Amino acid sequence: MNYKRSSILFAQAEAVIPGGVNSPVRAFKAVGGTPIFVKKAKGAYLYDEDGNIFIDYINSWGPMILGHAYQPVVEAVIEKAKNGTSFGMPTEIETQIAELAVSMVPNIDKIRFVNSGTEACMSAIRLARGFTGKDKIIKFVGCYHGHSDSFLIQAGSGAVTFGSPNSPGVTQGTAKDTLLATYNNIDHVKELLEANTGEIACVIIEPVAGNMGCIPPKDGFLQALRNLCDEYGILIIFDEVMTGFRLAKGGAQELFNIHADIVCFGKVIGGGLPVGAFAAREEIMNYLAPLGPVYQAGTLSGNPLAMAAGLAMLQTLNNDQDVFKRLADKTAYLHEGFSKVLNENNIVHTINRVGSMISIHFAKDEVVDFATSAKGNNETFKKFFHGMLQEGIYIAPSAFETWFITDALTYDDLDKTIQAVKKVSSML
Repeated sequence: MNYKRSSILFAQAEAVIPGGVNSPVRAFKAVGGTPIFVKKAKGAYLYDEDGNIFIDYINSWGPMILGHAYQPVVEAVIEKAKNGTSFGMPTEIETQIAELAVSMVPNIDKIRFVNSGTEACMSAIRLARGFTGKDKIIKFVGCYHGHSDSFLIQAGSGAVTFGSPNSPGVTQGTAKDTLLATYNNIDHVKELLEANTGEIACVIIEPVAGNMGCIPPKDGFLQALRNLCDEYGILIIFDEVMTGFRLAKGGAQELFNIHADIVCFGKVIGGGLPVGAFAAREEIMNYLAPLGPVYQAGTLSGNPLAMAAGLAMLQTLNNDQDVFKRLADKTAYLHEGFSKVLNENNIVHTINRVGSMISIHFAKDEVVDFATSAKGNNETFKKFFHGMLQEGIYIAPSAFETWFITDALTYDDLDKTIQAVKKVSSML
């Protein structure tokens, strides 16, 4: 495929945008080469500035669960824009989407909308600290909760070692309040809780990890985590920016039948527009201003365009009784096809899948946390990524990102993707 115009556009962007991109993973640093500039998208397909067409498996990193330019969403945004794009004042549609979201998700009474998943997680942490009166948090190595300072911390050694910042600009003072646990390791969590009794406000977790590839929770892990939080009197926050309204109507809480204290949303809840949200039971949410002492605000929060897009998306998902089964069936079909062709070509791999999230890890052993994910062969992934690109298949340009399946994919698309994997794997 020819990427001449994308190369020109990237060079122009580099002159005025740091790294030529507004989010780092888009720069193709992990895989090499020049990023593709998209001109438009429809359904399951991307169309770039050079006239190439790709079957899309990132889907704007998750929001396009029903496909790009989904007509009810587009029409809702257009109609709403005719009356103005933002007011900084209350609108009826904010209440409408809030009522629908609360009705779909278990264990939440109230929800507040923000502009991104990062804002949602950042605000949830502040709320948890304000509600409990404690400062420290536990997060899991490899789980990404946005670029707020509290989350840009890498692991120290030992159960009681404080984290250290892994981004300049994050202070040691912030780092000392963030404790790092190993995903899927409940004993490590217990060690941290015992060593910091009375100091921890919350544990935040992706119930299905998506930023070290797709990594499911081990059987019983989330329930054990819930039990520990109850035992120690701390809150558990589910970061469902990826999984919310994707794995089930009620997200991971519904899928695994585990209740979180605070839930963070993004991606699907905005129908492709910049939206985040966080929600909890009433006694926690009432700690937020203007009712309570925990301050959180945003000029564009709940803006009518984003609310219109999100409402149209959630209404469809709420009314379609079979959509999540269709998505899971398509993902399982890919899993079976991928396994067959990779085994035929003797490619060392493991595949993780939950619902409509899936990852191929070029690793021999089971991938259950960041350390096992990092054992994957990144050189193989780079070749695989560019090979798939040449076959017209766009996957995440990083071995540490999950793929997202859209309902717009047909089984012909899936078969074409499996054939592409077969062709590419024969050359690895």
